[in-house]
Amino acid sequence: MSNFVHLHTHSHYSLLDGLGKIPELVSRVKELGMEALALTDHGAMYGVIEFYQECRRQGIKPIIGVETYVAPRRMSDKQPKIDSSPYHLILLAKNETGYKNLLYLVTQAHLIGHYYRPRIDKEILRTHADGLIASTACAFGEIPQAILKKTWKTVRELTQAYLDILGQDNFYLELQDHPEIPEQAKINEGLKKLSQELKIPLIATGDIHYIKPEDRDAHEVLLAVQTGKDYDDETRLSLKETNLSIRSKEEMEKIFGGRICQNTLEVAEKCSLKFEFGKPILPKFELPKEETPKSYLEKLSWKGLKERYPSPSNPIKERLKYELETIEKTHFEDYLLIVADYVRFAKENGILVGPGRGSAAGSLVSYVLNITDIDPI
Repeated sequence: MSNFVHLHTHSHYSLLDGLGKIPELVSRVKELGMEALALTDHGAMYGVIEFYQECRRQGIKPIIGVETYVAPRRMSDKQPKIDSSPYHLILLAKNETGYKNLLYLVTQAHLIGHYYRPRIDKEILRTHADGLIASTACAFGEIPQAILKKTWKTVRELTQAYLDILGQDNFYLELQDHPEIPEQAKINEGLKKLSQELKIPLIATGDIHYIKPEDRDAHEVLLAVQTGKDYDDETRLSLKETNLSIRSKEEMEKIFGGRICQNTLEVAEKCSLKFEFGKPILPKFELPKEETPKSYLEKLSWKGLKERYPSPSNPIKERLKYELETIEKTHFEDYLLIVADYVRFAKENGILVGPGRGSAAGSLVSYVLNITDIDPI
């Protein structure tokens, strides 16, 4: 693997902020001789499956992540002017556990923490940090902001809090090259000092929002749409002087040096998430003690048979036995139990349930489990 990996990348799934489409992002990275790429869209993971499949197709190692928003206080706090400006934090999944934790964090950020942005807080991160790597993100990260505005004692304490949550081996300080932003140089110097004092590795990132430098004008149009301003409005948000394209590994190494670039490779090697497609993923159905899915499905089916047919004939019994054997061969026991459970819940709570369709409507097992109300006999 090459000695640099982009670990902070926004696609067009960073809505009205990222410009690059996933196939072109992956192609550009491959063209530049890199062998891995991370996707870290703002607050959401809409693009991860497309990204994973496209990376596999083009022979690039996919690293799944998100640039999450961290609430200044608790994610449940939503007071104007205090909680409306969350901090940024990069999170990357090392493995399946980390991926599931990312999904959980992003979901809770939208359902519970949303206030202008989908936000998490340190408390929920602490309970779902397993399998994750974090970095300090851009100038809007909590640690970069502390370097600009707070005492060094506070900066160290804040950094130590993240180390305690994620672990020494899973937290990195993120340097960026934006000389047109006056605060960036001060942030970088502070991060380097932190690295020396607390022995935290530095990484270099490009904060990618589009593919090539010549795309910046189109990105400016996108920002104008995002902020509801005319393109020619000189007071609108503009990043025209900031290079947010995919830079080559040679350029990154020239700016930051070989050791810091090499650290991005270390992060990439820690991430080994693999998806398995074409295999059903079902929720875990809670079974009574000493029951298996097969035995419990059979018990419920024979019980239901007596309720549907008080005096079932032998052909009906044989039909049920045949269907249960077929379900066992196709390993559909869990599926039938789950469907029966949510249909039961719906009927008990006055939620309309359709009569079923196709082969399900002709299934005796579905009928005796009360999934359908059509007598297939």
